[in-house]
Formats: sequence, structure tokens, C-alpha cells
Amino acid sequence: MPAAPQILPTQIPQGSAPGLTYRLEGELVPVLHMALDGQVPIYFEHHVLLWKYPNLQIGLHPLKKGLKRRVFGGMPLLLLEAQSAGELAFSRDAPGHIAALHLPPGQGIVVREHQFLAATGGVEYDYSRIKGFANMLYGGGFFVDQFFAADAEGVVWVHGYGNVFEKQLDAGETIDIEPGGWVYRDHSVQMTQEVYGFKTGLLGGAGNLVFNRFTGPGRVGLQSAYFHPPVQEGAGGNAQREGSGGLLGGIVGGLLDN
Repeated sequence: MPAAPQILPTQIPQGSAPGLTYRLEGELVPVLHMALDGQVPIYFEHHVLLWKYPNLQIGLHPLKKGLKRRVFGGMPLLLLEAQSAGELAFSRDAPGHIAALHLPPGQGIVVREHQFLAATGGVEYDYSRIKGFANMLYGGGFFVDQFFAADAEGVVWVHGYGNVFEKQLDAGETIDIEPGGWVYRDHSVQMTQEVYGFKTGLLGGAGNLVFNRFTGPGRVGLQSAYFHPPVQEGAGGNAQREGSGGLLGGIVGGLLDN
């Protein structure tokens, strides 16, 4: 019998990554705390920064693709990066579980949209649209964030709703996960859609049961609360993403005009 998915640590008192130490703490709405040595930047979504010390410098993280595509795709407008030594902390402003995903050199990972928290600066970032998954949850497709550790180890931190479990798949081994239940998968793991039809017995109709099927080798992460968050998350997320006034609104407006 294959091993069942295993829950990941909910608390990490002392972890390390290139250029920093970190800890994961908190029972209901977890917090990722970092102490940076200033040698390696870290980048993150602009609305997840909980607090920082004033001497820590924050700047824009360069993106390969244009801002307009991110806006119309519902992706976070900006990625920021911490560029100096200091301490700071992140939170998704939602109950759940933060997982630290360590990537050896040459390994990559795919994270579903709106669940990325932060990553070490040496990890390459990109994003893409997944097409062909038309169902009532996705309406024809969705976006994913893609990360790749090229020459050195890197770490990606993600937020899961409920608790985060991980399944290590052998080559050819499969698992079916509710479409809103998966959080991440290794690049080596393939994903397809499976639809099971069955008679409901109600008014002579039939129903469908939809899963995403993952095929190894590699790891896949799933969350116990398969919650589908809206694009605008939390009060801070709403204000910043809408760009309705303030510094961020001016920045976004100017970039879209270019």
C-alpha cells in the first residue's frame, strides 16, 4: 500500500537558507520571520509583508514579463525584494500553514496562484497560464508561479489553507487531488484532469466528480482546506491591488501607461 501524504512541520524554531535564518511560528495565522545577513536578497509579493525594521531596504524585484499581463490575469501586481541586512516578517492574513520548500540546485517547483509567500534571491521566478482545465472552479484555466534553483540551493515559502501535507510520488505513481486542494508540485510531476461521471438519481440526471491527477516522480503538496481565494485578499490586499490612491496606485498607473 502506498504511503499516505504526510503533514509538514507547522512550527520551525530555527531554519536556515542562503543568506538568512528563519522561523515559522503561530497557531492560527502563521508568520514567517527572517533575519537577513544582506548577502542574498529575498523577494516576495507586495501585500504579504507584516512588519520590518526601518533600516531594512526594500526595492522592486524585476519581472521577465509585462505588468499588463499580470493585471489582467489576476496575478499580484508587484514583487518586492529585501536588499539589505535586517529583520522582517510575512503573513498571508488568513488561517493556514506556511511550508518551507527547499530546492537543491537544478530543481524547480510549481505553485498555484495566490499561495506564494517569499523566496530566496537566487531562485529564478516565472509564471504561466494553465489551459485546458475547464470546470466550474477554474472557468477555463488558471495561473501558476514557477520557481527554479539553477546553480545553488534556494528556498520557496508558500501558504496553505488548513494544513499542508506532502506526498512523495515514485516514478509512474499517481494521486488524485480535489482541484482546489493542491498547493505545489515539482517540475517533474505531471498534472492532468480526470472527470468521473455518475448517475445522481435526481430527476434522471448525471453528475461529474473532477480531480487533478498528479503523476510522479516528485513531490506534490496539498492543503486540507481546499479554499479558492478571490484575487483580492484581505483588507490590505484589497487596498493595494485595486491601486485606488496612494503610492502603489500611482506606481501601477504609471507602469500601465507605458
